[in-house]
Amino acid sequence: MMRLEGFQANHACDLAHVSRAGFYRHYEEHEPRQADVALRDLIQRIALDNRFYGYRRVTAELHHQGVVANHKRVVRLMRADNLLAVRKRRFVCTTDSRHGYAVYFNLAARLTLTGVNQLWVADITYVRLRETFLYLAVVLDAYSRRVVGWELGEDLRAELALDALNRALADRAIEPGIVHHSDRGVQYCCQAYVERLQACGFVVSMSRAGNPYDNAKAEAFMKTLKSEEVYLHRYRDMEEARASIQGFLEDVYNRKRLHSSLGYLSPDDFEQQRGLGAAVDGGQPQ
Repeated sequence: MMRLEGFQANHACDLAHVSRAGFYRHYEEHEPRQADVALRDLIQRIALDNRFYGYRRVTAELHHQGVVANHKRVVRLMRADNLLAVRKRRFVCTTDSRHGYAVYFNLAARLTLTGVNQLWVADITYVRLRETFLYLAVVLDAYSRRVVGWELGEDLRAELALDALNRALADRAIEPGIVHHSDRGVQYCCQAYVERLQACGFVVSMSRAGNPYDNAKAEAFMKTLKSEEVYLHRYRDMEEARASIQGFLEDVYNRKRLHSSLGYLSPDDFEQQRGLGAAVDGGQPQ
């Protein structure tokens, strides 16, 4: 007889006024998906801390943490849905770089920044729900670390990254020559995204193949987002996730969170202190 937190299943069904058959149907439909999502989330966390682990080391680390999973299941989950996966000599973060689009040289590493709107960096990460994942695209100003654009969606189509870019363009006035840096994911290399960048006067820059450290500012932001927001919540659905993440990005991260690299100022205060408000406010959609 199945037990639920000290209750037998038939007793729990009586209390909830549901049939045992209905309960077992619900359990069989949802419990396996929730178990897979929980395991995938743990794999993601291990991968973030150990970027060059392959499936064998990830499986071993799961066993060290008391989680029973064979390597075949770990391989399947690491390959699922373009989620974060780590293999020897290659790091993949919601990125599919196996495409035929043009890629661009890494220009960001050569820049010495003196103000906002000189370099924007973009990236995509996953956000866990109970039975599935959402995906968050962000655009940061590399000088002030401010989140200037973001979008949350249910898949990894190019529209997600494009919507985040468009929100940034609606918020900030830019001039031709600004550099846009990203990884080589298909979302950033596709024709629609590159044409949008070029039409707005961006110079396109991309990380070297398999090297996440080329986009270190975006990677650092994602780590902060996960540890200070995403991992602290169990979002019920996309609406709840959007509201909570929006509050963190716009009210906490941009306005209140102190950054050691900014002299322990928030991004908004850092920009205001340097008289950058005119470059930030009043931007119009391009």
